[in-house]
Amino acid sequence: MELWMIFSKLIVMGYIAAVCIQSGSSDLPWIVFSLLVYFSMSILIYLFKKNGARKLSMLVSIIVLVIFCIQIDSYFMLLLPLSIYELGNYFIEKKPFLLLIATIPIIYMPIAMYPIYGLVTLLSFMVFGMGVIFTEKLTKYEKNMDKMRKNLQKLSRSLNENQEYIRQSEYTFKLEERNRLSQEIHDKVGHSMTGALIQMEASKRLMSINQEKATELLQNAINISKEGIESIRITLKNIKPPTEQMGIHRMKLLIDEFASKHELATSFVYKGNLEVIAPIHWKIIQENITEALTNTLKYSEATHISVDLNVLNKLIRVEVKDNGKGAEKVKKGLGIRGMEERTAAINGKVIVDGTNGFSVTTLLPI
Repeated sequence: MELWMIFSKLIVMGYIAAVCIQSGSSDLPWIVFSLLVYFSMSILIYLFKKNGARKLSMLVSIIVLVIFCIQIDSYFMLLLPLSIYELGNYFIEKKPFLLLIATIPIIYMPIAMYPIYGLVTLLSFMVFGMGVIFTEKLTKYEKNMDKMRKNLQKLSRSLNENQEYIRQSEYTFKLEERNRLSQEIHDKVGHSMTGALIQMEASKRLMSINQEKATELLQNAINISKEGIESIRITLKNIKPPTEQMGIHRMKLLIDEFASKHELATSFVYKGNLEVIAPIHWKIIQENITEALTNTLKYSEATHISVDLNVLNKLIRVEVKDNGKGAEKVKKGLGIRGMEERTAAINGKVIVDGTNGFSVTTLLPI
């Protein structure tokens, strides 16, 4: 607002100087000197940081203006409204009262100056009002920016802490899993292999002395080895997650990452027996869903996408549908053709519909 007020004062001072030059006033040097003094005081006001010093400087500038009006020229009264608005802004909340106060000096001026003083008072009030509104909005925006910056810093700090916690949790989980596997292999497989080795060593020693006993020990070693191999197989089977769990979790991760990255509302619903979905099915489903989501992002202007996975008796039905603008006539580009080719490789089919939003349905035989 300071620049607005200084610029307004310069305009009024220019008008005063022009009127005095046109009238051929003999006090022109004093008028110019007085204008420079007042302008210097106006600049000095905004150099003070404390409000108390500013208020005192504004009051002094008003007193100086009154002295100039009395001693030099009455046109200096045209500068009073701006000075009154500046000082009154600190004490009066309702700004229209400042306009009333600024009209008081009209009582002490010549009647010929009424129109120009009234016009300057109104225009100065408009400039002052716009400056106040602009300053308040700017202050509000700065406060909001500071608040948003602090929130962003908190979120960034929280995100970093969460990421560090996740990394630490993953590392701890890996250590615990390695420890569990090591202990299980040691307890089950290690003991079995050690027992088999002892039996085979004993069989080797008895081979030349008692073949029957050696054969019995060797058979025991074989049985123990079979049990150890079976324990290894069971352990590995328990570690490896089922195919359907890997597939559905991969789908959830894919869709969640897409929704968070592009800030687009996305829902995922699945029904039926997921165990019948083979790895080749999951591969085609994932690639077709990825392609459909990409096409929606590029062309549909949608605000919501739904992904529906339904396992029926004879086939798997996967639909990706959005609420975008759709298309009366669907032009099949490389993306849709690629989906059709992948699906046709296992005798499946892709159905594309653009009448109500846009949907891509993949049908895969079980």
